[in-house]
Amino acid sequence: MEAALSTILSPIILFFLLGLVAALLRSQMTVPEAFAKGLAIYLMMAIGLKGGVEMSKNPLTGEVLMVFAAGIFLSFVIPLIAFQLLKLTTKLNTIDAAAAAAHYGSISIVTFVAATEAIKISGIGSSGHLVALAALMETPAIISALLLARRSNMTKQPVAGSETGELMREVLLNASVVVLIGALLIGWVVGETEFAKVAPFFVTPFQGVLCLFLLDMGLAAGRGLRNGWRQLDFMTVLFGLYMPILSATIAASLCYLIGMPAGDAALFITLAASASYIAVPAAMRLALPEAKPSIYLTLSLGVTFPFNVTLGIPIYMAMANLIAS
Repeated sequence: MEAALSTILSPIILFFLLGLVAALLRSQMTVPEAFAKGLAIYLMMAIGLKGGVEMSKNPLTGEVLMVFAAGIFLSFVIPLIAFQLLKLTTKLNTIDAAAAAAHYGSISIVTFVAATEAIKISGIGSSGHLVALAALMETPAIISALLLARRSNMTKQPVAGSETGELMREVLLNASVVVLIGALLIGWVVGETEFAKVAPFFVTPFQGVLCLFLLDMGLAAGRGLRNGWRQLDFMTVLFGLYMPILSATIAASLCYLIGMPAGDAALFITLAASASYIAVPAAMRLALPEAKPSIYLTLSLGVTFPFNVTLGIPIYMAMANLIAS
């Protein structure tokens, strides 16, 4: 309970709530788009570099590769589960259900960063290879969504040829993937000694920058809820709240089987429970243009993201501590 309260009452979460409430109350508060993008690049560079430095201290082992395989497996499977649940419990048509399901197999890097800070506050250590896993879990969910689309004959013609190439380029060269993997490799190559030269820029200001970024994310989530809530019925909103818990439970079971330490398990569970609002929406615009962004983006950013960064992360940390004890 103490760890949960310290997470919820931390400055990063309170700034997110400030932005969320301000947007819901129709405040004119805004963060310039170019500045917000700069903050996002900084955060991904910082988390990637620190993860790469941690990875440089230890070689890739069979256990690490097992964690990677488990994460990729979840990223493929979770959208299939989410799709079936949406079809059974909501009024969404097949195309909107497939597009929404894809978001729940991919990951939210901001949720991951918030969880990283939360376990640091709690004094729990974690391994750098979880950053690499975050990058690996970006794309399999998109592939699952495309398979669902083709199987259900949702598009007038299969995504093929130049359209497929454009989609794969959008997914694999997405800015978040490029910066995260690039920074991870740089940190891995330079190691701790060289990283110390830039640490004052990437370590000390990190939490302050994260507060600014989450203020902007709160504004975006609030605007999404305010403008898109009419597209979501009660059962669809409920899905955005219980699906992260279901995904987290499946991930916790894998953590227990692998024997992950508490810090790694908390981040692994958080990755599985998070929902994408950057890479997957960009891919869905290309692959399933008929799908409504007002549904899938409001669901992932307006419902699941606020739940995860306020209540979800403490729950996932408690799960991790339970299976690691």
